[in-house]
Amino acid sequence: MSEVLPVVYLARHGETAWSLSGQHTGLTDLPLTPNGERNARQLGERLQSITFAKVFTSPLQRAFRTCELAGFGASAEVAADLVEWNYGQYEGLRSAEILKDRPDWQLFRDGCPGGESPAQVGARADRVIERVRAIAGNVLLFSSGHILRVLASRWLALEPGAGRYFVLSTASLSELSYERDLSRPVIRLWNDDHHVVA
Repeated sequence: MSEVLPVVYLARHGETAWSLSGQHTGLTDLPLTPNGERNARQLGERLQSITFAKVFTSPLQRAFRTCELAGFGASAEVAADLVEWNYGQYEGLRSAEILKDRPDWQLFRDGCPGGESPAQVGARADRVIERVRAIAGNVLLFSSGHILRVLASRWLALEPGAGRYFVLSTASLSELSYERDLSRPVIRLWNDDHHVVA
């Protein structure tokens, strides 16, 4: 009989005003929009049938509220390492605005002045991975787009900057797991948002 391999489920928070406008939202603690709240509930319906050994959430309200509306608020543990990338001087700016001053800028290569480098975000992702790999059973993480993209890269033992290849929609669900045994980490599902009604 084959071993049942654990799955780490990644839930990106629901829609916010800045996710709609394309502004970099790092530590600015924005609430969900009404549509974001509805999407969080729909995500919860999707997750109802799955048993989780542990649930962790970013302390930022957009992730924590998504966790609550999805039905996991009472069982979730806040994990500071799941907070979104600190964009420093680029907080609240759109990429087009940043590129006017720095045409060659790439977040996943350059990081942000006054904020975090890709290596710093990668170190946080590594701590999360070490924590979840020590848990027997499925784990559910609620967080933000860029940190989850880095986390997926580090799960596969890729550099943090490889997160540039993984796009994540709001209220999406992704799954990290293993192929055949615990020595073969894989992405089992990525950026699935078919449960979200626009």
